[in-house]
Amino acid sequence: MFGIAYGELVQLFRNRLVLVTSFIMPIAVSAFFIYRHEIFADIGSLGYIAAVVVFTVGAFGLYTTAVTTLASRRQNLFLKRLRSTALGDGGILGGLLLPVTVLATVQVTGVLIVLGVVAGGPADVVLLVVGVASTLAMLVGFALATAGMTNSPEHAQVTTLPVALGVIVVASWIGLTGTEDLELVKRLLPGGAATELMLNAWNGGAALSESLILLAPTLAWVFVAANLAGKMFRWEPRR
Repeated sequence: MFGIAYGELVQLFRNRLVLVTSFIMPIAVSAFFIYRHEIFADIGSLGYIAAVVVFTVGAFGLYTTAVTTLASRRQNLFLKRLRSTALGDGGILGGLLLPVTVLATVQVTGVLIVLGVVAGGPADVVLLVVGVASTLAMLVGFALATAGMTNSPEHAQVTTLPVALGVIVVASWIGLTGTEDLELVKRLLPGGAATELMLNAWNGGAALSESLILLAPTLAWVFVAANLAGKMFRWEPRR
């Protein structure tokens, strides 16, 4: 698995398009939010900035890159060749997705540390870690499901847009308006409960038990995404 992961890491840094979409663009957006944190904190909160940053990096640095990677490896029959080895399906997918997952985690961690230094840290670091981890797990599940209906790396630019933009819009909507209105709807949307969890973790003011309940919808989306991935993921190109 780690041999596959190392090979994927090398390929990531050789692909200029992936570098721009997965690393430069999310970091640029995050830097803008941090630079203008006083403005965005006034219209939302610091927790809102943190949530948008996490979903921006997660959507483009993790989700979109993972779908593109899997579609590319399927198209050139690399996935098919890997299945002829002794490594199981879980090890193959783990090796392919480990680099982008680790890099996205490092990006998110670095950006949130900078935000904390510049604007003030979160009220509950542990709760924030739980929120970020559940969000990234959800996006990995969505990536596996989306890869099942993505025929090529070029096609990934289209198939990833609904989820990538959708979770960012949901995070912005909840970060700016809160959950006082349409609470159930907002929490059940993909990324909605995770956004509220990160808002509570950064801004404080919510009971721990209330915040932990928000893990349920996010983990439910992880379960749904994993089941969709199991039904839709393909190891060979369609004929």
